[in-house]
Amino acid sequence: MRDREGERRDKEREEERKRERDRERERERERREREERERERERERERQREDREREREREREREREREREREREREREREIERERRDREERERERERREKRERERERERE
Repeated sequence: MRDREGERRDKEREEERKRERDRERERERERREREERERERERERERQREDREREREREREREREREREREREREREREIERERRDREERERERERREKRERERERERE
């Protein structure tokens, strides 16, 4: 009788140890899953951070390009202005020459 009682208690203890090992394995599995999810979230945050940084760099490059284009435009305008002044100066010079020519002509007459 006592042997059977002892066996029953041994069996219960063994079953309780097995349930505890199962619970421990389940807790460990859940812990690994949580850690993996956290690592994945961290990788995703890092990817997003890198994406934002690349986008900021592209925007900085676009702004540099716009500035270069504005500078080219200013240079074109300066060149146009120089050409206009040169033409005006040549025109004034031509007018002065013609005037001198006309004066010489009148003096000869």
